[in-house]
Amino acid sequence: MVLIQQDKETWFKSVFDDYYDSIRRFLYFRCGDIDLSEDIAQEVFIKLWDIRDTIREESTLSLLYTIAANLLKNHHKHQKVVLNFQKNTTKSDVNAEEADHPMREQEMKERLERVLSDMPEKCRIPFLMSRIEDLTYSEIAQRLDLSVKAVEKRMKEALDFVRNKLEYKI
Repeated sequence: MVLIQQDKETWFKSVFDDYYDSIRRFLYFRCGDIDLSEDIAQEVFIKLWDIRDTIREESTLSLLYTIAANLLKNHHKHQKVVLNFQKNTTKSDVNAEEADHPMREQEMKERLERVLSDMPEKCRIPFLMSRIEDLTYSEIAQRLDLSVKAVEKRMKEALDFVRNKLEYKI
C-alpha cells in the first residue's frame, strides 16, 4: 500500500513519539553516555525516515532496535580506530604540568564513560539503573527478571571493574 506524503509524516511522527524514549534508553544502557545515546537515537530515526517507503509497519519496532544496535557498534568501531590513531601519532609527556581543575574533571568524565562502555553489558545495565535511576536492587531485579542476589553479584562485578579500570574507590 503506497501512502501519500501526509500519511507518511503522520506515521513517522507517531513512531517517533511512541519509541524515541525507549530507543534512547536502550542505547544509554548499552553505552553509558547520555549525549551519545541521544545522538544515535536521532540518527536511528533519520535512517527510519530514509527507508520509510520499504518498511512493513509490523516490523517497525524490531527494525528500530536493530538500527540502534548497529549504529552503536559502528560508533564503537570508529572510536577504536580513533584511539589507535591517537596512540600511534601522539605521545603524552609524563612530566607535563598538571592541568587545571575543569580539564581534569572533563578528563575524568571521559575516562568514566570509556570504562562504562568497556564494562560487560550484564554489569553495566544494573550499575546504571542503580546509579542513574536510583533504583533499589529489588526494583532492578524485578525489571531485569533476575534475583536480588544476581543483581548484587553484578553490582559487585561492576564496582570492581570500575575500581580496577580507574584505580579509584567508589
